[in-house]
Amino acid sequence: MLTALLLLLAQAASPQTPPLTAATSPAPPAPPSTWPARDAQVTLRDFRFRSGETLPELRINYTTLGRPHRNARGEIDNAVMVLHGTGGTGRQFLNPSFADELYGPGQPLDIDRYWIILPDGIGHGKSSKPSDGLRMRFPHYDYADMVEAQYRLLHDRLGIRRMRLIMGTSMGCMHGLMWGEEHPDFARALMPLACEPVEIAGLNRMWRQLAIDGIRADPAWSNGDYATPPVQGLRTAASLLFVAGAAPLYFQALYPTRATAEAFMRERVAASIAAIDANDLIYQIDASRTYDPWPRLEAITAPTVWINSADDFINPRNLDFPRAAVARMKDARFRLIPESDDTRGHGTHTAARFWKQDLAALLDRTR
Repeated sequence: MLTALLLLLAQAASPQTPPLTAATSPAPPAPPSTWPARDAQVTLRDFRFRSGETLPELRINYTTLGRPHRNARGEIDNAVMVLHGTGGTGRQFLNPSFADELYGPGQPLDIDRYWIILPDGIGHGKSSKPSDGLRMRFPHYDYADMVEAQYRLLHDRLGIRRMRLIMGTSMGCMHGLMWGEEHPDFARALMPLACEPVEIAGLNRMWRQLAIDGIRADPAWSNGDYATPPVQGLRTAASLLFVAGAAPLYFQALYPTRATAEAFMRERVAASIAAIDANDLIYQIDASRTYDPWPRLEAITAPTVWINSADDFINPRNLDFPRAAVARMKDARFRLIPESDDTRGHGTHTAARFWKQDLAALLDRTR
């Protein structure tokens, strides 16, 4: 249940980069891959939120790769939607750890075969959000509103009647389960990555609320009408996000001394603070407040492959929800990726090498 922002905090370096010591300097990062991505926007007029609030114009930004293919009936049959986590954007899926494993020739989401759609959720990226000007007067959206906006984008604006695949990471994982319940025949396959199928409660809700309360407690926040960013509140939130996204074995291997660990932590938290808008983050975290697919899991009939990782702080390995949930779903398989000094905690959801074969197998059996 997290974020491109969280990935920024959690991904210490590429696997080839050695830990910093007095005798080494950082290796230069590999040049980023270039993918032929295109951005577009739609405006959903008079959008009514579940809270009863409305926006006369709700902007939804999305990024695409590849092109739509139409079958003999003229219907688009190769559309794949990938949904980001809290604080993220669709463009996070151009990251090499995801894109370079999936989009190339012969890879599971080869863009010569599939039309990839990467939306920015409400409150994120270039879609409508509090920091556009309304601040805390922005409608208090929740996950159901976000899924509804995604449906209108795909069905009403892009003319898609059935998706080849819906997959998502963290918050997008939860959205995928909601898609399976709300629109059971809309996707031929689902692949949720890094979430649980239950209300956000227990420690998961606690750290989220602590981050929100930390921002609100900063006098500089000024009920959302701040003139300058509430840095102390943002530091509290960024620190919690850092811990929630951390990978213990991986970080121990990369940062085995106090000095290197402290230097990395401080640099990432500072970078996070500079990238966050306080009001946007409050809304992003709190949007999970009504999430609870547990009562209706039987409605999910699309073939589903659901994957969590054992070193995920947010979705702990000892929770029994996945086993019980899969037993109630028509065609679902669950896999827990074992912890290692190479897995990335919650961020394993975007390191496609850990689960790309599961994706390939799902696409193969749902052809």
